Amino acid sequence: MTNFFFYSLCALIIYAPIPLGANRIWASSILDFFIFALFLGHLLASIKNKQHFFPPRYSLAILAPLSVTALWLMLQITPGLGTLLGRSFPTLSFDPSLTHIMWLKTLALIQFAWLVFYYVNTKTTLYKFALAILISGLFQALYASWLNLNEGMISPIFSIPYSTAAVGSFIYKNQLANYLALCLSIGIGVLISQLSLKGSGHQVRHKIRDIASVLLSSKMLIRLSLIIMIIALILTRSRMGNSAFFLALAAISIFSFFFYNRKPKNLRLLILSFFIIDLILVGTIFGVEKVKQRLLETSLASETRDEVVRDSIPMILEYPVFGTGGGSFYSSFSQYQAQPYSGFYDHAHNDYIQFAAELGLPITLLLGTMVLYCLFISLKTIVKRKTPLYQGVSFGCAAAIIHMLLHATVDFSLQSPAISLLFISILSLTLISANLKREQG
Repeated sequence: MTNFFFYSLCALIIYAPIPLGANRIWASSILDFFIFALFLGHLLASIKNKQHFFPPRYSLAILAPLSVTALWLMLQITPGLGTLLGRSFPTLSFDPSLTHIMWLKTLALIQFAWLVFYYVNTKTTLYKFALAILISGLFQALYASWLNLNEGMISPIFSIPYSTAAVGSFIYKNQLANYLALCLSIGIGVLISQLSLKGSGHQVRHKIRDIASVLLSSKMLIRLSLIIMIIALILTRSRMGNSAFFLALAAISIFSFFFYNRKPKNLRLLILSFFIIDLILVGTIFGVEKVKQRLLETSLASETRDEVVRDSIPMILEYPVFGTGGGSFYSSFSQYQAQPYSGFYDHAHNDYIQFAAELGLPITLLLGTMVLYCLFISLKTIVKRKTPLYQGVSFGCAAAIIHMLLHATVDFSLQSPAISLLFISILSLTLISANLKREQG
């Protein structure tokens, strides 16, 4: 049964983004149902086999903040509290139905993280789970590139019209870019963990032997997968999606050059290859110039996202503690919108602003602290631990977290259940990599 639950988690990671990034109520409800059913199965199996039910204690760093958030959402939809606190609504939430949906999503995230902490408990399962993330990103990259390079083709999944920017099974290109960047980060970490700690011999035959062993090993398959994902990331034409990923990779790479414990001999060459081979050569073929052009053409005059952020600030100032209700930005923002924009905004295009407006500042700071703590732990693992897999996965997790911190300033990727599920999984991997014993696996 242990294998069943573990591989079910891997399958859910791969499945989650396929139905429109689970960014529709029906899609997120199906995903929630699968997670709830799996968690119930875990409970029943634990009782039947008389095994412990709870995950390791270090999981509290993630499960506790998420649980507090779930309780907060329950308070927001509790009848009578709004009136008690002087609001014109009986509940604290402006839209209790949407807050209820967000509450269910949060419960699903808690249970999924619980299961990840419980079943990803050896080096082998950690490696396989990281590979599942890589496979999910590869599938999205292949699907998105195939659609984008076949001009005019309608998507066979949900018949999505052709887009000049790659979207994959998502609807929004920036969300695909974010998802790919997270998967790329973990994939790079896995590849780093497989680098040899010893350099090649000076003799030509030794170098030829080492090159042949790389070409015939899983490292080459992983490297090719990363190149395909880089291509798809570029094809999204996402400005911040591309910029944030390479900035995050550069930041963690520089940190690793100085502080990586028992640094692999070819680490610098591998990192440089991502910037020279992938970004320059591959990017030139598949249109990195178009991304560059979009960056250059970006101006405050042509963008209205800054105006959405500006008009969202009064929401936070008026309800700084309890917020307007989880998921309520869609219905409550219109009351604060000073003037019509060129488009309709159902999200703030800034996760920090949206979380603060909907959940209030205390919960936003709590969740932010959780993310920063996981970033700190991943960096500490890179510096302190000696097991290559734990260090490599932590490298990928750190790059993924920094990418998300940057991308969240201009987009709403965490509002997609598929991306939030993946991100919580990555945060969980930071603690698992830091706490698994060296001999486990």
